[in-house]
Amino acid sequence: MPSSSVYYKLMPEKEHIFNFVEGEMLLIDKPLTWTSFDVVNLLRSFIRKQYNLKKLKVGHAGTLDPLATGLLIICTGKLTKKIDEYQGMDKTYVGSMKMGVSTPSFDGETAPNAYFDTSHLTNEALIEASKQFVGSIEQVPPIYSAIKIDGKRAFQHARKKEDVVLKSRKVQIDTFELHHIGLPNIDFSVTCSKGTYIRSLVHDFGRSLNNGAYLTDLRRTAIGAYTVANAFTLDEFKQKVLEQTESVAE
Repeated sequence: MPSSSVYYKLMPEKEHIFNFVEGEMLLIDKPLTWTSFDVVNLLRSFIRKQYNLKKLKVGHAGTLDPLATGLLIICTGKLTKKIDEYQGMDKTYVGSMKMGVSTPSFDGETAPNAYFDTSHLTNEALIEASKQFVGSIEQVPPIYSAIKIDGKRAFQHARKKEDVVLKSRKVQIDTFELHHIGLPNIDFSVTCSKGTYIRSLVHDFGRSLNNGAYLTDLRRTAIGAYTVANAFTLDEFKQKVLEQTESVAE
């Protein structure tokens, strides 16, 4: 359970009093289609307006793709110095993939570019293939990612159909479990290290079977010991801030 210094949904007995300049660590449930920076920018603007702050440091501890939902750790003020600490924690995800199809972005952002027959795939073969991705593995990030190449994000090059070459990186996959196999769809869960791209994991999983696969749904459920069950939606968090500022005004 998170400590009482963290602002989370299941509040400690004593009501938490915000001090965003000194530092708050917030658990936020990122909505679908929002970028992580969208969330940061909204919270920064909202908090500054409510507390009449000219400036305020706000950052997140680990990017989530726009088509993913779930836990974002947001730090404000002096606590932004701890972002690297939170970012280094293991991440847990649940998601779904579609076999027999591949896309350039490894998810639903781009249209399919190849199709494969899945009639020969068995549950046993799928489960056996998943085992090779547990442990320390080499992984190439998606070309549709925020990694910088020559000062530009990789996805900016990719969207312009420019050649994009990304180096492989070593990541740690602690668990990769298939929970429901109903081809062409598979539900799964993953626990992994910082820097792991679940889209690449799904893509590589498909390739390992001489097939295709792309990510259709992804939700981050935990970062270290912090869980999305304790996270606020943006509207819930804004309501809490409004309640506190109105109480102070009275």
